Amino acid sequence: MQPTTTPDSILQIASGFMASKHLFVAAEIGLFEHIADCGSTLEDLSAASRVPLRTLRIVADAMVALGLLERRGDLYVNGPVAATFLAGRATADLRPMMRFLNRLSYRLWLNLESAVRSDGASVGGYHAGFTEEDQRVFSEGVESATAGAAQALASSYDFTRHHKVIDIGGGTGSFLVSILTRHSHLQGTLFELPAVTSLATERLASSSVGSRIAVQGGDFLKDRLPAGHDLAIVANIIHGHSPQQNKGLFRAIRNAMEPGARVLIVDFWTNPAHTDPVFAALMAGEFLVGTGAGDIYSRSEGEDWLRQTGWRLVDQLPLAGPSSVLVGEGV
Repeated sequence: MQPTTTPDSILQIASGFMASKHLFVAAEIGLFEHIADCGSTLEDLSAASRVPLRTLRIVADAMVALGLLERRGDLYVNGPVAATFLAGRATADLRPMMRFLNRLSYRLWLNLESAVRSDGASVGGYHAGFTEEDQRVFSEGVESATAGAAQALASSYDFTRHHKVIDIGGGTGSFLVSILTRHSHLQGTLFELPAVTSLATERLASSSVGSRIAVQGGDFLKDRLPAGHDLAIVANIIHGHSPQQNKGLFRAIRNAMEPGARVLIVDFWTNPAHTDPVFAALMAGEFLVGTGAGDIYSRSEGEDWLRQTGWRLVDQLPLAGPSSVLVGEGV
């Protein structure tokens, strides 16, 4: 007898937005960080978060159902994952990423159908009407989401052959901080949009390696890139742009680099069918509604762009989660 086919998988996928929004609200009201190490009652959490008892219980119980919190009698206790990434007591802190997804990303996904129907032409994108606070939420969220990849890159690639590295579109400089902290011989340059450089300068002022990083404002799609570097990093940039824009960027980097230079391209490089990693396949929608031109790309596509713009692919290294890095060398 054939097993009965049920709609369970459809219902689980279709209701996924409910789980996401519960999680975002739990993080916004500080639910995880207000829970004491030994656990807290709803009354304790209500007083700490200033959220009514009844509605707080709805969110807290949803977190229990999803496995992020545990119930021990009247006490709510952070599970291992929440304690590590959402309570604010460990170095790995995903709360800024939750804030980014809740305040910026979630509203853009309401435009997915329109973006699909219009080939992205109807999309305002991340930066449409951005306030200064929106930019801070965006920058801090991206830094939080990519922290694992930044640390993995600093430890997995051999930086001893390089002297001066430029991070193009490097946000708040988190990749450079991780790399220069581990490799004391390096000097760095952060090349970012003027709207981001003030946040980056503020971030780097408190870093032990900040004095070794020069911050320069500019638009890598329009402006000449700074010269004098033997290594370029392009981290989580190409998924926001079209193939033509990415090839133009690779060509501009090649023209600005020293002989024998390399480029490290960090992204969600997929299989040829764009279906694995699964997270990357879903994130294609994020990049579409975020920029209009965004998409995910396969290793073979990246290798082809490199070959067309004066590079050759010499390696691919796995990083944290679904991210990996393509290593290109000038020819």
